Formats: sequence, structure tokens, C-alpha cells
Amino acid sequence: MEKATDDSIDIEKLYEYGERLNEAKDKSQHKEDYECILAAAATGSVKAKQLTAMLIPKFFKYFPELSEQALDHHLYLCEDEEFGVRVQAIRGLPLFCKDIPEHLSKIVDILAQLLVTGENVERDAVNKALMSLLRQDIRTSLTALFKHVGSTEERSAEEVSTWENVREKVLCFIKEKVFPLKAELLKPQEEMERHIANLVKQNLQDVTAVEFRMFMDFLKGLSLFGQNASVERVQELVEVIEGQADLDAQFDVSDGDHIDRFISCLRMALPLFVRGISSSKFTNYLNKQIIPFFDKLPEEQKLDLLKTLAESSLCATPSDSRQFLPSVVQLLKKYMVWRKIEEMNFTYVECLLYTFHHLAYKTPNATNSLCGYKIVTGQPSDRLGEDFSEQFKDFTERLSTIEDLARSMIKKITQGMADHNKAMTAAKTEEEKNDIKTQKQSATSGLKSCNNILAMAPPLHSKSPSFIGDQKINLSWKEAKPSVQPPVVSAGQKRTAADVNGANTSLMKKGRGVGTLQNQLLNKAFEDLSSGSRGGRSRGWRGRGRGRSYR
Repeated sequence: MEKATDDSIDIEKLYEYGERLNEAKDKSQHKEDYECILAAAATGSVKAKQLTAMLIPKFFKYFPELSEQALDHHLYLCEDEEFGVRVQAIRGLPLFCKDIPEHLSKIVDILAQLLVTGENVERDAVNKALMSLLRQDIRTSLTALFKHVGSTEERSAEEVSTWENVREKVLCFIKEKVFPLKAELLKPQEEMERHIANLVKQNLQDVTAVEFRMFMDFLKGLSLFGQNASVERVQELVEVIEGQADLDAQFDVSDGDHIDRFISCLRMALPLFVRGISSSKFTNYLNKQIIPFFDKLPEEQKLDLLKTLAESSLCATPSDSRQFLPSVVQLLKKYMVWRKIEEMNFTYVECLLYTFHHLAYKTPNATNSLCGYKIVTGQPSDRLGEDFSEQFKDFTERLSTIEDLARSMIKKITQGMADHNKAMTAAKTEEEKNDIKTQKQSATSGLKSCNNILAMAPPLHSKSPSFIGDQKINLSWKEAKPSVQPPVVSAGQKRTAADVNGANTSLMKKGRGVGTLQNQLLNKAFEDLSSGSRGGRSRGWRGRGRGRSYR
């Protein structure tokens, strides 16, 4: 039998080897023909290499003793300088696993690394090859793919850069190709949904904020955790978010990424709290670790935190409300100024008043000792025999002051809006027009904040106030959204379990903050409002272990 030489192998010879193997009943007797085909991977012409890329996987299963050599030669073709050779070799990779599934994990690993290719046709070939293997064995293929998502701990510094690039492409593939076809690919459904959920959970130790949200959106899209999921399944998701929020760590006020991560995770957990899961772990951490350092936080993070607190107050349990209400009242008194000459951040007060109403609605008699109210529930916690008149006087006087300041600010904002219209007419450049639009948006947001304050403050002047427990107040940074409003229960009036549940199952659509106010016609107080109104947007945090910040 003619042996291969170092010279280029004639394509006719390759056809001959292939036909002989194809016709042979016992193909293992033609080992030399297969070895000649393998040799062509290194010494053949372009067309010969393309044919070789078809023949190597076709007869691979008949020569197990040459399997390692065959795979190595085929990988040479995947890295060949000729585009056509590479594409043909990539298309042939899934054939190695067709009859010998033990090679599937290795082939998926190879294809994952080939995702970094820059050519569209080549990348498309890689995607199709991967999808073919996913359909052949979804469990093994997914497991191999997720090995490229994990931590860098076992990689050398030289390997990290390459790994990062591959990891990014693998995540993109999972998001764009696997997630949309989950109903088709994840079969049997329950078994495979559990498998991929476990893979996701195992690889969340070192992800960015964007990546974590992507994985959480995917998990919530599985029937395993869908709208009809059991409480245990929803609790599992909450525990994943709690782990990412790092609630067991000691809070470090200088670690900006940690507070960003906490806020982002709390926002992600809100829809799950609405489904009946307790927010106690977040509440405890917020109350004991973060609020004591609130004054030391940057202004932007303060506003982000207060907005998130306001939104989460809708789904706080009565127990969490009772625990957290003292901290809210303390902050509220801090930002409800005594004198009208003092500066006031209206958005802070709006957030805190909204939070106060919703927490107090669920545990009204807790406000007796905090604010001097006289709410009767028949429980010892009413503390009606004690004198809290000083607290009532202090609280209501502060309320009166902020109402006067809010009315005054509304007047100034309204006047300023007329000047905005004149300035817009006089503006000559797009930059000037954009600045004025930003000012108008901020003024509109400020107007909403002040109006909300004037809607929430008056009911609190009564000795037995009515607390707002529904969504009739639309927070200033949110778009108006029609909602079913459960009835407001007056303080002291007994509430049924349905009342409490109704308060816990309402959640407004997450909104965004507005831009910086630059209207020089408004006073410093309103400048303070605008300087803190950039919050409400989602920010990334460092990939722990990789030192990357996605802001």
C-alpha cells in the first residue's frame, strides 16, 4: 500500500483512500488508508485539506487506536490559514461524537474556544456545530459550555486574558442561542431545567451585574421557577439573590461596589417578595448594617437606596415593617427640617414619607411611641398609657414645615418652567436645547416630588391617622401606571389577612431617575434635589475575583 510522503498529497489519492474505506466491509483493515488521510491534514493542498476535513470524522469511529491522532490533525485544520479549510473542519467536528459520545465534552470545549473567531461565516459554522451537539446531548454539552463561565482561580495569569475573551463569547452564545430555545432543548423538561439551574447557580460567584441579571432573568423564565412555581422554588431564587448581595459580609461603607450590589439585588428580589416570600434577610441587613452608615454614603447612593426602600416597602411583611419603622422615622425626622430657612431634599422626603406610610399601614400601633399617635389595636404594643405628646408635636411641626416648603417650591418651579419655554425659543444650538430639556425634565420630577409630599403629609397630622397602603401615590421617578387599589384602612381599624396580603402583593413598575437640574432660577434647596436625582439606574459591580468594574 502506498504510504504518504512529506510532499503534497494528490487529491485523487485522497478520493481513492476514501472510496476504498467506504466500500470496505471491515474498514479497520484499511488503517494505512486512514493514516494517509490524516497526513494530508498537514501536507495536502487547500482542496486536499478540505476533503481531508470531511474524511477524518467520517471514518473516525473505525480506528479507535488513532482517535487522539485524528483529533489532533483535525484541529490543525480548524486553525489552518485558509478560511475554507477552517470552515469545513469546524462543520465536521460534531461528526466525531455521532457514534462515540464520550468525545462530546471535548468537542464542545473546542468549539467554545473557536467562538472567538472573527469571520461571520466561520462563527456561524461554530454556532451550528454547537447547536447540533446540544441537540444530541443537552446535559453533557451544557456542562462543557459552563466550564468556560466559572472562576479564574485555577488559571495562570497568562491564561486569564484568553479565557476572558472565550468566556464572553460563551456567555453570548448561551444568551442568544440557548436561552431562546429552552423549550425545545431542555428535555425532559423538569430534569434539564434543574440541571441548567444548578449550572447557573454554581457559576455565579464571579459575575458582573449585567451577567447576574441575565442569568436571573433566564432562571425566572424556566417553568421550574415560573408563575406557578411553589413557594420553595421562589425561595430558592431569593436565596440565590441573597447570596449575590453578600448579606453575610460585614458592610464596609467605603466599598461602593457592595452597596451597588445590595441595591441592585434588592430590586431584582422585589417581584419575588410580592409572590409571598419574606424580605427579612434584606431588611435585617439594611437595618443593622447599612442604615447606621447612611450619612457616610455618597449622595447618589443615598438616593438610590431611598428609592429602592420606597419601592420595597410595598411588599414588606408586618414583622419586617415593625422592625424597620424606627429607622425610617429617624431618617424622616432628619430630613424633615425644623425651619423654613433650612435646605431640604424633597426627593429624600418623598421616598421616606412613602416608605413610612406603607410600613405604618402594616403595623399602625408601632407609630404610637415613634410619632405620638393614638392607634388602638387592643395589643400591649399600643402603649396607650404612656405620654408621647412631645413626639407628636415634633413630628407634626416638621410635617407643617415641609408642606410650606413644598408649596413654595411648587410656585418657584412653575415660574421656572415659563422661563424654560422662553429659553427654548431663544436657544440656538442643540447642546443648549438639550440642556434646557434636561432642566425641564428635572423640574417636572421636582414638581411631582413636591405634589406627592403634599398628598402624603396632611393625613399624618391626625392623632389617629390613615396610612396609605395602596399605590395611589405614583412616585416621582416612575411613569404613571393604572393599578388596582386596595382600600385604605384607617389607623386603629382591624385589618383582615386579605388587607395585609393586598398591601403585600402590589408592586409598581421599576422606573429610572432623571437628569441633573441646572435651572439657576431655582434656589439651592432644589439644586440639592437635582444633585441627588441621578439615581434609579442599574449599575454593575466588580466581578469578584476578576477585579472588573461594570459601571
